[in-house]
Amino acid sequence: MLWTNPLSKKLPDYGNISNLEDKQAVAQKLACEVKDNQVIGVGSGSTSFLALQKIARTVKEKNFRCSFIPSSREIHMTCLALGLSVASLLDARPDWYFDGADEVDHDANLIKGRGGAMTREKMVMVAAPKTFILVDQTKFVEKLGRKFPIPVEVNQESANYVEEQLLKLGAHETKVRPAKGKDGAIVTESGHFILDAWFNDVSPALEKEIKSITGVIESGLFWGYKPEIISS
Repeated sequence: MLWTNPLSKKLPDYGNISNLEDKQAVAQKLACEVKDNQVIGVGSGSTSFLALQKIARTVKEKNFRCSFIPSSREIHMTCLALGLSVASLLDARPDWYFDGADEVDHDANLIKGRGGAMTREKMVMVAAPKTFILVDQTKFVEKLGRKFPIPVEVNQESANYVEEQLLKLGAHETKVRPAKGKDGAIVTESGHFILDAWFNDVSPALEKEIKSITGVIESGLFWGYKPEIISS
């Protein structure tokens, strides 16, 4: 028996998207990058959601045979709702990847992860030879960490130890990210907590130092990846 109205046919509701016109303009620029037979990695969040809709329109209008590697279950379902073919890192390598960011400095270093999908986002990004980061002007900063903390995905049982080690690395504040719509902490798709860590000084070595802490799965600091920035 088939579901009459499956979730895979419904687009997610992002509510009122901030800076909508700027994000749509950036999304339209990205759609011009699509070529036939490409494998495209897809980031998470509202900016990626808007860009994916523009790309889907291009794919259908030009009858391209593209496949897409999503960075979260939500984006996976969005791909299905848009009628796009889905692949995985196990059977394909992306020709390029696109995503949004929370902060971007003048050297294209990034803080990402407010949506909680930074582990898979980084996995798909490093597998792609080219990455596009889509941002509006509000995301540019002189130094990383001025507006947002660094999200750190951690094994639940290691949360106390990881917090202690983050403070030793120079974090002046850490918080377990609370969930919205349920009691307690947010739990990632892999079953982990997210610690949001505020640092006064975000250095080039910090990403590796955070990752070296036992119990850390991944961080939302993306230093030295050299993506191409597309902005409004």
